[in-house]
Amino acid sequence: MFQTPKAAAMRPLITGCMIALFAAAPLHAAEDGDKVIATVDGAKITEADLAIAQDNYAQDLAQVPEELRRNLLIGVLVDMRVLAKASIDAGRENDPEVKRHLEYVRLRTLRDSYFNDGNSLEPDEATLKKLYDKQSGDFQGPKEIHARHILLKTEDEAKAVIKELDAGKDFAELAKETSTGPSAQSGGDLGYFTKDRMVAKFADAAFAMKPGTYSKEPVQTRFGWHVIKVEDVRDQPAPTFDAVKNQLRAEAIRTKYNEVVDGLKAKADIKILDEDAKAAQDANKADANGAAPEKADK
Repeated sequence: MFQTPKAAAMRPLITGCMIALFAAAPLHAAEDGDKVIATVDGAKITEADLAIAQDNYAQDLAQVPEELRRNLLIGVLVDMRVLAKASIDAGRENDPEVKRHLEYVRLRTLRDSYFNDGNSLEPDEATLKKLYDKQSGDFQGPKEIHARHILLKTEDEAKAVIKELDAGKDFAELAKETSTGPSAQSGGDLGYFTKDRMVAKFADAAFAMKPGTYSKEPVQTRFGWHVIKVEDVRDQPAPTFDAVKNQLRAEAIRTKYNEVVDGLKAKADIKILDEDAKAAQDANKADANGAAPEKADK
């Protein structure tokens, strides 16, 4: 459905964030004749390096004017080279903690590279439309109504409006003439809305009415006194394909990622030695299979 899946069927949040990052930013391979844009003590900084930095700092760059981004990134790469060389000269390259971080970055880069080219996670349009058709066919939207209202400052003014309606005055025209609300110019039209979209007293009154009727008593909220007319009642229709395309894309990427990783993990010899992590993993597997988790042996 066009909703967040149940927690029992989801990966941890970090997995979703990870997918979004490397699915949107594939690795950039250096090409023959890659243009050199700077050097630091003879070490080259190229356009391919700049592309990698641009992906890595994409979120930060969004806050920087486009015309300034290139020079900023070149400065970042120069600083990186200078500081890295100073760290190597100081012997930090052989520090155990530095080595652990370098290995982590190496594994992360190899992980990301797996989903380039033939292993791409990006779904095509046909896949997204198939997923949309499946979910829109099962979609069950909440009840919603199409209503108009006339907002007045006092109860007496609202009662006077109701008398005019009883006498046959057109609701939309009366809203244009008397309503103090922002919808006055559109004849008090509020469009379709679900019950949770309005303040409680207004929603309770509107959803208790039948289409084509207006309130016989004014309804008071913190905004003033309302006279309500219900035009239509329906089940909320499924959103359009374009409205949920990005959500469907994220879901398709997540599904394919899980399938690929689960397939690879099934072939690997994985032993979780941390007791708490193992218990949590066993519980997640049991939830996914719809079974109660077994108690761990003491």
